Amino acid sequence: MKHRSLVALVVVLASVLLLAVASAQAPAYRGTWGTLGMDSGQFREPMGVAVDASGNVYVADFSNHRIQKFTSDGTYLTQWGTPGSGDGQFYYPRGVAVDGSGSVYVADTQGNRMQKFTSSGTFLLKWGTPGNGNGEFYYPFDVAVDASGDVYVADFYNGRIQKFTSSGGYLTKWGSNGTGSDSTSRFNAPIGVAVDASGNVYVADMGNGRILKFTSTGTFISKWGTSGGGDGQFRDPYGVAVDGSGNVYVADYGNSRIQAFTSDGTYLTQWGTPGSGDGQFYYPYGVAVDGIGSIYVSDMGNNRIQKFGSLPVPTKSTTWGRVKSRYR
Repeated sequence: MKHRSLVALVVVLASVLLLAVASAQAPAYRGTWGTLGMDSGQFREPMGVAVDASGNVYVADFSNHRIQKFTSDGTYLTQWGTPGSGDGQFYYPRGVAVDGSGSVYVADTQGNRMQKFTSSGTFLLKWGTPGNGNGEFYYPFDVAVDASGDVYVADFYNGRIQKFTSSGGYLTKWGSNGTGSDSTSRFNAPIGVAVDASGNVYVADMGNGRILKFTSTGTFISKWGTSGGGDGQFRDPYGVAVDGSGNVYVADYGNSRIQAFTSDGTYLTQWGTPGSGDGQFYYPYGVAVDGIGSIYVSDMGNNRIQKFGSLPVPTKSTTWGRVKSRYR
């Protein structure tokens, strides 16, 4: 009996240890900038958000048809874009990403094209036309760039991800329209895309309420999430981002919160409730992480950007010490 009790205690304590390792506290609130309007530093439905290697923040200011650039503390730097279909103009841009050289890619959503700029907004090139062929788009909603400079686009209404070179050369695609949480090759409105340091691609499959993970060529790796309001569930997952440690952040739009996971989908933590106070959200749309782990959220319904500190690392040593002390 003594032996069985000892085994049972070890199992319980091991479970506590695993729980402590897998969980994390929510990151600390650091600040906010932006109000409703059309002036510099104001927004009308900020959607995509991205951070460059220097910590500058780029925001796709959807209904103002422009990109705005800020320092990491929200100081306004510059902007570019006006409504239209010309080079450097936008028709409701949603997604923005920055490559390792500082070039900025914009998903010009209702223009059905991608545009590339310097970090100060000088137009470089464009690609894409309306349609469902290779290199064509039917509302590109988001964009991500990997360490090699290849570009991934969430082609929303075509239900797929398309991959290109940094100059817009078509490489490959995967996915098709479909519903059902069991499918690993069909999307119901892919709205967000992100790439980790190893080249793995994460897709926010909005209509199916889940995140899917693929290799850089589209081979399925894993998936997690169902529709709902519980931990690890989503009501319209929109933006997705990955930090340097491989943790995955999801803008859970319909639940007005951000959720964090390990790279394999293990739930870590969440933060945010509906509202307009510090750390609250009104339809969070995009999320980005800088080089030191600070997290930026485009709080679309509140027309602002919120900044949070890095995800606290769970402490392993304290719980492990308690396990050992019981058997001296």
